[in-house]
Amino acid sequence: MKSDRLLSILLLLQTRGRVPAHELAERLEVSVRTIYRDVEALSASGVPVYAERGRHGGIELLAGFRTDVTGLTADESRALFILAAQGAHAALGLDAALGSALRKVMAALPEPYRPAAEVTSRRVLVDATRWKGGPRAAVDLATLQDAVFADRRLRLSYRHSGDTEPRTYTVDPYGLVAKAGVWYLVADRRGRPRLFRADRVRSAHLVDAPVRRRPGVELADAWEVLRRQVEERPGGIAVTVRVRRDRFDLFLRLHGGALSELPEDDGASPWVTARLAYEFVGEARLLLAFGDRLEVLSPPEVREELARAAVSITELYKRGS
Repeated sequence: MKSDRLLSILLLLQTRGRVPAHELAERLEVSVRTIYRDVEALSASGVPVYAERGRHGGIELLAGFRTDVTGLTADESRALFILAAQGAHAALGLDAALGSALRKVMAALPEPYRPAAEVTSRRVLVDATRWKGGPRAAVDLATLQDAVFADRRLRLSYRHSGDTEPRTYTVDPYGLVAKAGVWYLVADRRGRPRLFRADRVRSAHLVDAPVRRRPGVELADAWEVLRRQVEERPGGIAVTVRVRRDRFDLFLRLHGGALSELPEDDGASPWVTARLAYEFVGEARLLLAFGDRLEVLSPPEVREELARAAVSITELYKRGS
């Protein structure tokens, strides 16, 4: 709607200062001509907005002009009070600031929307952590945050999974990402994107040098590349299993990340067939936790690996009795 677009332009200018017309057009998904018509409409309604053409031109509000209007709809008001896991705010040291900000937003909401927003905050909770994730190592994000917001390089002492000793890297951070309750630092190392789990950082120090990011690359861009690398990494071993229906939900929670395609389920059989992808045969030993509620159908080398593991476990317990 035009009224929503006019308000968006007003709030963007109030937040950003001078903004090129083509950038406003891209963000609002309209033509540059439409933006200039909207600017004329704002001016006619009494908003002191003007446009300067040319290479360094743009659209800008008169210096010192501020508006206190929020323009929030009922749905937008509710959306603000549906917050992701508060542990994320605590890790960033922003719990108190978040509570204060929401109180201010509540006070600024139009009176008819306040009850719905308050009910939403009590009736909807988003917890991004996984079930039974187990204890996690303490994470100190302070230095990582300092580097991200100050645009400084970082020197990390970092322990990779499977390594006993940490390695040292100098990196150029883009930002921090919280995924499923785990914090990651997204950074370039020697001009290539890398992902570092915050709980594996043994120490971090700011380098007295500005960050060297690739031109035009933002945090979201670098994260998308890294996310795809993780999720689309081809598995070296294709494994087909069948799982008892009464254990299938648990199976999906524990091994859903290894699925190579959607499971075959006719809804009637007591068994559900699923296909997994592992990097090496030994990874399949995790499936032994399901006992006789899961059977590996193929390949033969994985069946043999699990059979050997089962024999070793049996012998271990026989020796202990």
